[in-house]
Amino acid sequence: MLTKVSTEKAPAAIGPYSQGIIANNFLFASGQIPIVPETGEVAQGDITVQAGQVMKNVGEVLAAAGTDFENVVKTTCFLADMADFAAFNSVYEKYFTGKPARSCVAVKELPKGVLCEVEVIAAV
Repeated sequence: MLTKVSTEKAPAAIGPYSQGIIANNFLFASGQIPIVPETGEVAQGDITVQAGQVMKNVGEVLAAAGTDFENVVKTTCFLADMADFAAFNSVYEKYFTGKPARSCVAVKELPKGVLCEVEVIAAV
């Protein structure tokens, strides 16, 4: 059985997808970008500002699924510029203290021209 996860405390899905799906006691969360849910606008600032907003959004999707950062088993991180890797990590490590498995790649472009996106898989 699949359960859709949705919260108004994170950006709404912009397209034919869900913020997350729970299957077999795991949350498969869609990637979060640095959209401020209250305004629908991209958080303005450098990679640390945008990464901080991404982590807030990820945290809200996790909470809506009844889990948290400690139960994340895998992350996939997308950066618009690999030169931001160290600064991104300085924010990332504050949230993912359990050190889940991770992939981190630079991509040509991200939605709305943002600097980063993070998706997670977590135990529920």
